[in-house]
Parts: sequence; structure tokens; C-alpha cells
Amino acid sequence: MESFHALSTLFDHAQCQFSVYDLGRRVCLLDDAEFRAVEANQQPYPYPLRHHAHMAVAFWPKGGAPWVWFLKMPLDERGLLSHTAMGDFLQYVSAAMGENLSATPNKAQREKLANNPYTFTPTDDKMAMFHASLTYSLGRPASQYYEQAQHYLNGELGWDNWQGVGLQGLADICVRMHEQNNATRVRKAIANMPTTPQYALLGCLEHCTLSDKLAATLRTLFSDLCESQEVDLFFVSALLRAHAGAPKAQRDQLIRAVLAKRALHHQEIFVAIAGRCWDGLTDDAVLDAFLIAIADQHDPALFQQIYADLVMMPDLRGALLSRLHGNTSPALTQAMARLQSAVKQPHHDH
Repeated sequence: MESFHALSTLFDHAQCQFSVYDLGRRVCLLDDAEFRAVEANQQPYPYPLRHHAHMAVAFWPKGGAPWVWFLKMPLDERGLLSHTAMGDFLQYVSAAMGENLSATPNKAQREKLANNPYTFTPTDDKMAMFHASLTYSLGRPASQYYEQAQHYLNGELGWDNWQGVGLQGLADICVRMHEQNNATRVRKAIANMPTTPQYALLGCLEHCTLSDKLAATLRTLFSDLCESQEVDLFFVSALLRAHAGAPKAQRDQLIRAVLAKRALHHQEIFVAIAGRCWDGLTDDAVLDAFLIAIADQHDPALFQQIYADLVMMPDLRGALLSRLHGNTSPALTQAMARLQSAVKQPHHDH
């Protein structure tokens, strides 16, 4: 087999069509040209997570069924894909499958291919959303759980009878939001659902583009929650994450509201913003408010962890590096000083 250094070249050579989805932060399709530019190291990977690209790579010969690899590829400190690791993985492919990518691999080939250090298992919600997105993009029918989930969201089964509703069914509905009145179903059902299916539905919505109406419904849930005596931080976190695909103005307004409320300053909340709503931090004032809130937790490990995660994001890298080099607002400078003085014995992670 020829020696390939890029997945796209391999698929082009094998005359396979392919799609690449990011599964690190939000499940989303990577544009073909963007993915090829990432492979050529012409641009950083757009959605790094813990210094890796987490990708679902689906490929299929014309008219054939898709075959999927879940790949976790290391990135360098600038967020560029490691050519060594990719070359290494392609060697495994070559050893397992030889020349023919279009034939369905047999059990021995599958095991050989699975036994490499670059594959990973996505979480259940991401797996469900990925499968829903892929089948939808290929024009295939939704899963067998789809109709049951529709009946449940209509309120026909009774809100407490959710045990038979599959996560895959909820994911199919979220991906098919613009069909069969699904958006209205979701909007009307979400406030009535018990906690377990509510969390499952919010977990799927993290990966969707939300309409103004649905974002407004989530915002109402958030407002009601904040007025209750005991604020459930985990539920606030789930609502925040679900705002990842809300219209920008609504998402940014919610982030500001959360940062303005000290009772909500908690690791879960900060991780939700950094992990799903990082786009809302491109505004300098919001980024400063976010960093000050974390610094005031007096937890250097938490600050370090979130800073290290966000500085890899192409859209935030410049702003964060400039702050590291002293270009900070007086309020952030004071917060950093407070953080440092809270640590009796400073230590540095190398």
C-alpha cells in the first residue's frame, strides 16, 4: 500500500467519500476544506480538547454503508495536528486493511485496527448525536427510538414514563428539529419533564443550533431556577451548556447574568462556559469577568486547568496570551494578585 500521511489523501485514493465530525466539545461537522487545511498544518484544529483532536471519521464507497473511526489525535502547543501520530495511525490502517478500504473489514481486521493508541470511545450523548447527525446527513431514516421519543415529548405517555425513551430517539429529534414540528415538541415538553430525561434532552441540545423561541424557553427555566431558595448548580450548568448553540445575543446575555451572580460561581459553571460556550468569551469584558470570577475561587489548579484549555482555542489564544504577558485590566490584575497571595507556597506545573 502506498504510504499516506493524511486521511483525506487515503480516502481520495480509495475513492471513498468521507465526513469528519468534531466530538471533543460539541458534535459538529468539520467543513471539508477546513479539515484538509488542518491536515496540511495550514491552520490549527478548531476545537481542541485537552491538547487533542477528538474526531469521528465516517467514510463510505459510493453507494456503500459508512464505516466509522473515532480518533483522538495529539496536537502541538499551537494546536496543529501531529503528522507523526497521523502517519502512525495510517500504518495501522495499512496493516489491518491493506489496499481495500471499500470492503467491509472482517473480524480479525476490525480487531487489528481497534488495537491502536489513537482510537477512543465517545460519551453516550455524543455518540447518539453523532449517529443522528450522520444518518440525517446521508438521508437515512432516524432510529427505531424516534417515534417513541416523539410520543413522549407530546406528553402522550405521561411525563414519568420516560424509561422506555431511548437517548438515541431524543438525539434524532434534536437533529431533525426543523421537521414534523419537533422544535415545538421540545419547547413545550422541556419544563414538564422529570430531571433524568430533562438532563438527557439538554445534553443533546448542547450540540444543536437553537431557535430564538427555544433559547427563550431555556432562559425562562434559568430565571425560575435562580429565584428558588436552593439553586441547583448542576442544572444551571446543563442549561448553560445547552445555550452553546443559542443565538449569540441570548447566549452572551446568559453568560453575563451567570457571572454577575456570585452564588453561581462554581467549578461546574466555569467548566460549562469554557467547554461549550467559549464563543461567548471573545468579548474582552466578558473574558475578564470570567477570569476574575475563577481567580476569586482561590484555586490555582482550577485556574490553570481552564486557562490551559482555553488558550488552545484559536479564537481566544491571542487575547489570553496578551493577558499572560501583563496586558490586563486593573480588576484582573488585582484578582490575579489575590489568587497568588491565597497560595501560601506557589507551585508551578511544568
